[in-house]
Amino acid sequence: MKLLSACALALLASLSARAQEPPVYDAAKAQAWGANEQGLRPYVLVLLKTGPKRMPDGPARDEMFKGHFANMGRLAKEGLLVYAGPLDGVEGLRGLFIFATSDLDAARKAVDTDPVIVNGEMVAELHKHFGSAALLAVNEWHPRLIKPKP
Repeated sequence: MKLLSACALALLASLSARAQEPPVYDAAKAQAWGANEQGLRPYVLVLLKTGPKRMPDGPARDEMFKGHFANMGRLAKEGLLVYAGPLDGVEGLRGLFIFATSDLDAARKAVDTDPVIVNGEMVAELHKHFGSAALLAVNEWHPRLIKPKP
């Protein structure tokens, strides 16, 4: 038992020492991801809100949302969609997108391909946003966090 405790203490000490080391600057990633000196870059943040035409429950609505998820997957594979997720619905806020562009028109064109927008289920509000360039790593790392089904 004492050996295990000594090993655990040594591991904790090692991890603690690493946590205190300053991060190593990765110039290649910073350049590839368009980071400024603070590690930030421009994006377009899209708020998805409840639209004027709720599609009734049923197969057509199911297909619309299937298309919504497929569209997000396509945009992510293209490298344009960095992050997407649902919101709590408060005040009609349903979801968000973050696009790896500072061009509002390019982001609008991408949003306008989404079936929930096309069908009026949701409307999009676009905003310029400045955030961590590391967001560009989300699409690379997220699939590695999904536990395979047995």
